[in-house]
Amino acid sequence: MKIVKKRIYEGKNIYSHKKCIRIDVDLEGYSEIPSKKIPNFNFNIVEILPELKKHRCGIDEEGGFVKRLEEGTYLAHICEHCIIAIQNILGMDVSYGKAREIKGELYYIIVQYEYENTAIEIINLAVDLINSLIKSSPINFNGRLQEIKQTLQRETIGPSTKSICDAAKNYGLPVTELGKSGIYQIGYGKQGRIIEAAISNKTNCVGVDISCDKFLTKQLLDIQNIPVAEGRKVFNIIGLLREAEFIGYPVVIKPQYGNKGKGVMLNLKNEKELIKAYTSLLKITKDIIIEKYVKGNDYRICVVDYKVVAASLRVVPFVIGDGKSNIKALINILNNDPLRGQDHEKPLTTIKFDKELCNCLYRQNMSLDYIPNKGEKVILRENANLSTGGIAVDCTDDVCDENIDYCIRAAKALGLDICGVDICTEDISIPIDKQNGIVMEVNAAPGIRMHHFPSQGKKRDVGKAIVDMLYEGRPSNIPVISVTGTNGKTTTTRMIGHVLKMMGMTTGITSTDGIYINDKCIHKGDDSGFNSAKTLLLNRDVEAVVLETARGGLVRRGLAYDLADVAVITNITNDHLGLDGIDSMEDLMFVKSLVGEEVKENGYTVINADDKYSKRILDRISCEKIYFSKSKDNELIKENINDGKIAVFIEDNNICVINNHRKYLIMSIDELPISYNGILTYNIENAMAACAALVGLNIDYCMISKGFSDFMPCDDNEGRFNMFEYYGRKVILDYGHNIEGYKAVLSCINKLKTKNRLIGVVGVPGDRQDNVIKEIGEICCEYLDEIIIKEDEDRRGRSIGEVSQLLKISMLKNSNKKNVKVYLDEVDALEYAIKISKKDDIIIVFYENIEPLLNYINNNEQERINKMS
Repeated sequence: MKIVKKRIYEGKNIYSHKKCIRIDVDLEGYSEIPSKKIPNFNFNIVEILPELKKHRCGIDEEGGFVKRLEEGTYLAHICEHCIIAIQNILGMDVSYGKAREIKGELYYIIVQYEYENTAIEIINLAVDLINSLIKSSPINFNGRLQEIKQTLQRETIGPSTKSICDAAKNYGLPVTELGKSGIYQIGYGKQGRIIEAAISNKTNCVGVDISCDKFLTKQLLDIQNIPVAEGRKVFNIIGLLREAEFIGYPVVIKPQYGNKGKGVMLNLKNEKELIKAYTSLLKITKDIIIEKYVKGNDYRICVVDYKVVAASLRVVPFVIGDGKSNIKALINILNNDPLRGQDHEKPLTTIKFDKELCNCLYRQNMSLDYIPNKGEKVILRENANLSTGGIAVDCTDDVCDENIDYCIRAAKALGLDICGVDICTEDISIPIDKQNGIVMEVNAAPGIRMHHFPSQGKKRDVGKAIVDMLYEGRPSNIPVISVTGTNGKTTTTRMIGHVLKMMGMTTGITSTDGIYINDKCIHKGDDSGFNSAKTLLLNRDVEAVVLETARGGLVRRGLAYDLADVAVITNITNDHLGLDGIDSMEDLMFVKSLVGEEVKENGYTVINADDKYSKRILDRISCEKIYFSKSKDNELIKENINDGKIAVFIEDNNICVINNHRKYLIMSIDELPISYNGILTYNIENAMAACAALVGLNIDYCMISKGFSDFMPCDDNEGRFNMFEYYGRKVILDYGHNIEGYKAVLSCINKLKTKNRLIGVVGVPGDRQDNVIKEIGEICCEYLDEIIIKEDEDRRGRSIGEVSQLLKISMLKNSNKKNVKVYLDEVDALEYAIKISKKDDIIIVFYENIEPLLNYINNNEQERINKMS
């Protein structure tokens, strides 16, 4: 078995509503060999991965997969289960997977994942494991697993970050990781807020810098009459000893720049201990502070938005003797607590066997080999940070008003909207100035897991408090509108965006024409996929996004967004079949339905009630549906009207809306510029789809009417039936590129034709099936008097002249041989069409790239060129 290709789905996709990885594998001759026929394979794989015994595999009991192995199952299926099992062993709660044949020895495997790099390493391990069992060539499975654990630890979202992200999700806000950085954006567009652990994009950078300088922090607090420990920065042993004598023993030394209690040495009682500690600390840093040691309990007060939201008593790590075990064994027992993990991966942190631990024991005349008496308490560290193994007891309700005030003033002194204030005092319910207590530090990016997972006491939702602060108590997101379908997507997208822009919203639009923010194009190209959508979702100027969501992006990357406010499915017709494993209309319906499925509970999916394939996906859509139709008598339209829901339809040549049993006349079709006085029926459908989406967004009906009246064919809808007067001829540029697109455009142009001729410059994208190309050729022959065949520059896997030859063969069966010419370059083809045309003739160009054609039309000398609008 070898991996041929990997594809990452970061969001909801056609396989699952969870993150997935697809791998294509070559089974290298084993596609029809069940595992039971491979010597010792079944026994060995379960022996190495006993987790497989828990897999049900379609049988409603554990052991279902093992039964499949015994019956005889195949390698792709086994690989899928191995990938899931290894993830489960490492603590990841994933379960979805499937394996299917592509062709012959080629299979694809889909598996759910949580962390991308970890999942890729697991996939490689699973494939290597299977190959090793086939070849009876052992691999170091456990060694590889330990390496993957390290990758997982690096990738795992920290508890503080997770608490904030979970709070955001509880508000219905999407969360997006920025790269693989551990930095996340909550929300989209202008409502996006960025967090890195408990630092946000609103956090004062200077305040963070100040908090990192423990000496400067102490000076600022002292100026504000906030009690702090007496002390100074020292530069040598002489100064150290002099300062110690001045402030009096016991003392504390610590790095001027530090965190998580690293390098802090407490309760140094004499000169000998002090010099030893100082010498040790010098190996880490030259910037050292000495302070008076203050005896008391260690409290962490969490301040968010200059309010105290949580408080914890931090307790140093300790063990209790049993009279039998030494300290090392007791620590190992403590570390086996399932709540403890490496660094910040779990609510508590394992206790490390390091120099600080040994020094702490040494000062108690103990070592790791010491066996404490039964009930004897042994302190393992002198600081109570959770990151070094401490535990937390919630005491939020015990903090007195005076101490709350000290904490808020400390946060304001540094200008930190989120911080952890460390207090040393005997009792947090008594003002610190009444009991010789002090504020030790003010920390930016405070760890908040102690408040979410206290060992004793009430949980405090600090993550929620942070999200509330970021959104000033009103968490909300920008509207997301997603438009899919076979034809009409771009026009519908543009019309929706046009109305939103007109309302004063900074609107982002993605389409096959490019990425736009209002009227500014920030990228030109086919931008109807995943990355283009991300561009706008992460743009901090955008107040609404309208995304053209094409089939290719759905199949290859899935959805870039979490949930849409409104989804639009314009229609589903025969196009792109044979690509990316989409071989039938059922496959295509399944792909397109994803857009309608992923809508907010209070959102809407807009459906073309006249389209037979769109109607077949209704059961997959759970949100409320808005139907549009050319007829008020459509059954789905009548159903919505009777239920008091929204319906959009044509009545008496008007676009009408019925909502909650009330009827609203939007506009006459004759007043809709892109309909060309009702000739372009497909643009009337696009307008209804856009209207339905805007009603779903609760846009005022008058604004919809005004926006549609101002939406001009050339200025606002470039490349979609743009008509120019050229020396008495009409030249039309259109992006039609599939069967239904050609039918719609040519049948409408035919209504403009009188005694004049209709000349077509035609071509088909190279990734269409041969039968589709030939059928388009037949359609052209039905409507066109003269045909010039051109080819796209991007031939999409075809050789030069291949598509044009297929078209020509099809056309010659149905047309006069003299009327079909081939000019592969589309500008040359247009030039020839103009050359053979006569006054009043109509020339239609189904283009690939519009810019060269516009340049040709605009730069050639002529009496006048008028854009018809």
